[in-house]
Amino acid sequence: MGVSTSEPDQGIAVVTADFPPVNALPVQGWYDLAAAVRAAGRDPAVRCVVLTAEGRGFNAGVDIKEMQRDTASGGHGALIGANRGCAEAFAAVYECEVPVVAAVHGFCLGGGIGLVGNADAIVASDDATFGLPELDRGALGAATHLARLVPQHLMRALYYTSRTATAAELHAHGSVWKVVPRAELHEAARDLAREIAQKDGFLLRLAKAALNGIDPVDVRRSYRFEQGFTFEANLSGVADRVRDTFGAPDGTPTKGA
Repeated sequence: MGVSTSEPDQGIAVVTADFPPVNALPVQGWYDLAAAVRAAGRDPAVRCVVLTAEGRGFNAGVDIKEMQRDTASGGHGALIGANRGCAEAFAAVYECEVPVVAAVHGFCLGGGIGLVGNADAIVASDDATFGLPELDRGALGAATHLARLVPQHLMRALYYTSRTATAAELHAHGSVWKVVPRAELHEAARDLAREIAQKDGFLLRLAKAALNGIDPVDVRRSYRFEQGFTFEANLSGVADRVRDTFGAPDGTPTKGA
């Protein structure tokens, strides 16, 4: 359990997240993921990083239960930690010195959108779904990254409704490179990574820096701007009220609102 790195092919590092049961990462998990991605990118022998996950889905966002335990005691440490940890992990993917290919299966929600939205390419299994259920969880954020996956008006509709989009739909919009059966996902992601890794390593690093340099949106600053509203929602009390309904079968608070 946790974050691990392997190198199954020459020039390729595979960073894997494994946080049962649903890959909802605790605060430290986001920092560990960031450190692993940055370390892989700094390795001069690595020319491409594959970001993947074990278990039922790619990523379910932050660990809501960790946050609830903290706010129940009157603290905001978990919220601040999650904000900073997510920002660091998303930035690590974006700023990785070499291209990052995300291999996505099952659900990719919340913070998962931040990771794949900052990746250089996405390969997805045919059961993959993508979405930001933030408004259902008393939070905001990662619209910056969803906007890199779908057109502006679709992004807004998905954000306001907390609906998800399928891998096939994202493929139609051009943000998913390839959709394959789940059993073929890891090999398909590594196929793309191997093709990238055939290029000159120095030129790949220059290319990554050049492409980041011409992006129209500063993703780090844009996401941090969004997070300010997340914290405002928490200070107002509305975040706790909405978050306490998370996981309740009838949507009623699990504790006093």
